[in-house]
Amino acid sequence: MDLSDRKKKILRAIIENYIETAEPVGSKAIASLPGLNVSSATIRNEMADLEALGLLEQPHTSAGRIPSPKGYRIYVNELMTDYRLSAQETKRLNEALHMKMRELDQVIDQAGRIISQLTRYPSFALAAGGDRITIRRFDLLMVDRDAFIIVVMTDTNVVRNRLVRLPSDLSEAQLQLLNTLLNATFTGLTLDEITPELMRVASHAAGEAYGLISLVVSFAVEVLESLEQRTVHTAGIASLLTHPEYHSLDRAAPLMTYLSEDRDAARFPMPDKDPMEILIGPENVVDALKDTSVVMASYDIGDGMRGVVGVVGPTRMDYAKISARLSYFAEGLSRMFGKGGLPPAGEDPEHDDR
Repeated sequence: MDLSDRKKKILRAIIENYIETAEPVGSKAIASLPGLNVSSATIRNEMADLEALGLLEQPHTSAGRIPSPKGYRIYVNELMTDYRLSAQETKRLNEALHMKMRELDQVIDQAGRIISQLTRYPSFALAAGGDRITIRRFDLLMVDRDAFIIVVMTDTNVVRNRLVRLPSDLSEAQLQLLNTLLNATFTGLTLDEITPELMRVASHAAGEAYGLISLVVSFAVEVLESLEQRTVHTAGIASLLTHPEYHSLDRAAPLMTYLSEDRDAARFPMPDKDPMEILIGPENVVDALKDTSVVMASYDIGDGMRGVVGVVGPTRMDYAKISARLSYFAEGLSRMFGKGGLPPAGEDPEHDDR
């Protein structure tokens, strides 16, 4: 859309004022800002033009204007200035990234919680891609003569374990032989490939040995099946109530229900190609999100997988600040998963402090 420089300045001023105050913006508030040097009457005329173009809305006849989803889109694409993280913010983000965990789903869950704390909006986090998830290794650990622990690790660094009790004794040597066979035969196989391989082994293994093999492989199949059903981790849902738009439970309840009830990752948006994506109002295809904005950033997990962290909130959010924080955090997660490592937790990169 081809707007004059003055219209762009007025639109940006209105949006940034509304982001700050959550109140409709009048011409007097804009006229008092430095750098415009135009009268309130001129600003009113420009605001009327912006409303006619669908970039502003007037909630009440006597009230000021508020941005429309179309206005926010122009702002994000053309008018928004990059937000420079302060030294304090980068220090806090770096400290948060030093998570003492190894399991992928734990990292994703904690990433979502940290993002919610940093942004004060509800967050979601999930992993996607990686259609060929396999078991990287098996470890069988003797507990007693009739009990052992199955530990399986996937090629996406998810670790699961289960305690198994047997009706008869098993020696350490037998357990190690079973461990060797499992790692030689069932690693590197997808969910679709494991069952045919188990059937092949059945034709060669004795009944008792096959029973043990089947027991461990069945657990591995459960693990792979659970990962294919990828769940989304949400956090900070109650933080919606701190924003003026959601002081009314009638408006907050549908969105809170949507975020909390079903954890199926397919119900949440995913960045298409860009590492950072912003969906404003009706750009969201899900009805429950059509009055909200979603800001999300993706990061590289490795092995063909990527993760996503995002926030959901009112269209009146500080897009520059939120996207800067999400982008920095996502880049840190990519480093954590193997792209160069993390900076020290207390490192303060040089940023403008504001």
